[in-house]
Amino acid sequence: MSVIVAAEYKTFLKEIKERIHKAQYDAFKAVNKELINLYWDIGKSIVAKQEKLGWGKAIVETLAKDLQKEFPGIQGFSVQNLWNMRQFYSAYNDNPKLQPLVGEISWTKNVIIMQRCKDDIQREFYIKTTKKFGWTKDVLINQLEAGAFERYMANQTNFDKAVSAKYRHQAKLAVKDEYSFDFLELGDEHSEKELERALLENVRKFLIEMGGYFTFVGNQYRLEIDDQEFFIDLLLYHRQLRCLVAIELKVGAFKPEYAGKMQFYLSALNDKIKLPDENFSIGIILCKDKSRTIVEYALRDTKKPIGVSTYKLTEKLPRELKKYLPSPEEIIERIKNLK
Repeated sequence: MSVIVAAEYKTFLKEIKERIHKAQYDAFKAVNKELINLYWDIGKSIVAKQEKLGWGKAIVETLAKDLQKEFPGIQGFSVQNLWNMRQFYSAYNDNPKLQPLVGEISWTKNVIIMQRCKDDIQREFYIKTTKKFGWTKDVLINQLEAGAFERYMANQTNFDKAVSAKYRHQAKLAVKDEYSFDFLELGDEHSEKELERALLENVRKFLIEMGGYFTFVGNQYRLEIDDQEFFIDLLLYHRQLRCLVAIELKVGAFKPEYAGKMQFYLSALNDKIKLPDENFSIGIILCKDKSRTIVEYALRDTKKPIGVSTYKLTEKLPRELKKYLPSPEEIIERIKNLK
């Protein structure tokens, strides 16, 4: 086979494989949508019969038993799942906005979101992000437990203008407003060197707390510019965003000049370290405390993507983020952009 024919065949094979994958995905979507519609109708029928005929809880147990007898080997008709169908219909029956969205993700993920989110705005957020980023069941659960909704709405970054639209939402989800380092054996009074050393000694737990998609590149990462040396406290890599993440550790409150220093580091990383096929680097300034107003002013006109977060050393009692969330109208507008 000649080189030209081999190249043409390689392109041809790639096109066929892409077509097959698309057909498989389209078939899965069609089957999933039919299953969601079936469960919706069953839930609707249970509600209607209970309201019209006054049937109690026993009808669900009887129905489950008869369906399992009629369709042996087919999962999905347990007592618990029939109750899930009833709850599913009741939860979304009066919400025409969410009804078409639930068919875009699997039944299992719908049940997880339905049961763990009591607010329709949160449900919309998790349904859309699960679809957009292809979250598995385990990833969805981890995101729920980590408070992805609150992080997305309350975290302080300039990503809306500094990160390309393709990666913007994923970048926001990658940066928490606050990190819990309760696995460190540090007193309230500690230096930046002590904090860095403790994180390195617990690097696995540190990366898990950062969010699960980070890998460790190095600490005190050396940059040489015009015969001068500069050192980034921690350098990570985010596998989904495919970019370097520079982290500066500060044991005090955030100061505006930290943003300028981080911009310098990011420019140097992009010019000297970033590989051609990687995305532009992101910076996280990790402080013991911060004034949200000062952070807002400091990031307003910065050109490089930077997030400012805090850390705590106490037990995992998440800071109440609700008071920092945008207004309901702003939240709705942000979720609307999750397409």
